[in-house]
Amino acid sequence: MKRNAMGTALLAVGLALAAGCATQSTPSTFNRSEVGTARTVEMGTVRGLRDVAIQNDSRTVGTATGAALGGIAGSTIGSGTRANTAGAIAGAVAGGAAGNAMSRNQRAGVEITVELDSGRSIAVTQEGTSQEFRVGDRVQVSSDGTTTRVTR
Repeated sequence: MKRNAMGTALLAVGLALAAGCATQSTPSTFNRSEVGTARTVEMGTVRGLRDVAIQNDSRTVGTATGAALGGIAGSTIGSGTRANTAGAIAGAVAGGAAGNAMSRNQRAGVEITVELDSGRSIAVTQEGTSQEFRVGDRVQVSSDGTTTRVTR
């Protein structure tokens, strides 16, 4: 019974950790690695807005993590080799399905087309909705070469 509780606890902790891997970033949220880095800043005018859905890229990581943790937790069920094997298989299947479902979540996003003062046009996709901007808004576009943000 003690092994069963331990396996269930391991599964719960593992799935919680896997869910925590999906970070969210908004125009006003910065990762620790971005703090103190120089960013180029350009001004521009919003020329187009489109609501989009942002989904996680790493579905296989959540599925694999869930399957591994489910297999470990499931192997503690039962009192014999066959029961442990059956529990491991069932746990792996259930954990993989749970991990896949968790990594499939989507967030609201907006694609903002900006005509920069330099005459160049860019499109930036970020979390948020088209309600946060209007065509014609003056905006600031900042980039560190990897991450680009549009703010008013």
